[in-house]
Amino acid sequence: MKRIQGKNALITGGSRGLGPYIALALAREGVNIALTARSEEGLIATADDVSQFQVTCKTYPADIIDSTSRIALLENVKKDFGHIDLLINNAGMEWVSAYIKLAPEFIDTMIQTNLTAPMILTRMILPMMLEKGSGHIVTMSSLGGKKGSPYSATYAATKAGLIEWTQGLREELRNTGVSASVICPGFVAKAGMFAVYNKPAPKITGETTPEKVSEAVIKAIKKDIGEIIVNPGATFLMTAMDAIHPGIMTWEVGS
Repeated sequence: MKRIQGKNALITGGSRGLGPYIALALAREGVNIALTARSEEGLIATADDVSQFQVTCKTYPADIIDSTSRIALLENVKKDFGHIDLLINNAGMEWVSAYIKLAPEFIDTMIQTNLTAPMILTRMILPMMLEKGSGHIVTMSSLGGKKGSPYSATYAATKAGLIEWTQGLREELRNTGVSASVICPGFVAKAGMFAVYNKPAPKITGETTPEKVSEAVIKAIKKDIGEIIVNPGATFLMTAMDAIHPGIMTWEVGS
């Protein structure tokens, strides 16, 4: 999709983290924005920032892991925008903890938020994209989906699932006019998990910025790139080494 000006995008997780940065990047390109998240206050703040651009921006407080809320969300967005050209599956959650200390209910909520909700939202939106013969789904995964690390095992599992799901879906959609991409940020300053926990990124990976992640979203859509890893460190070398010897990077990623 080389030209995205005038397109309509639905962004989940639009109230905080990477969501506002992605919204601003798309709005700068002339894309109309539908923002959803549970926090109405955060959505309003993002919409205020987007208002500097000459695009339509509307907010939809919703809980994407609730089926009734998902249905109402899409009905309202379609009523206001007519159709959805771009779906940005950005909403996600993480909790650093020993796996044995995670309550089963919390594990289920993380899977529902990070993996199940984007898959179902995509399934609900795909028919209108296919009917139009145009559309793009961008899903935010993580470098953590490339290599599981201690105390983030459930998070890594959900993000790995998103990578494989996107790859399979992308192949299914070939030659339909609709496509799918996955973005895998490493450690993100200002808006990432390690920023929230105020911890430095490992030296071997370094850290990127939310602006770089948003640029990757735009690039993936315009150039139809299946997967983009956003990280300044030796990520390619790490993944190659791990493919050759699966245990070789355990200490580095886990440290």
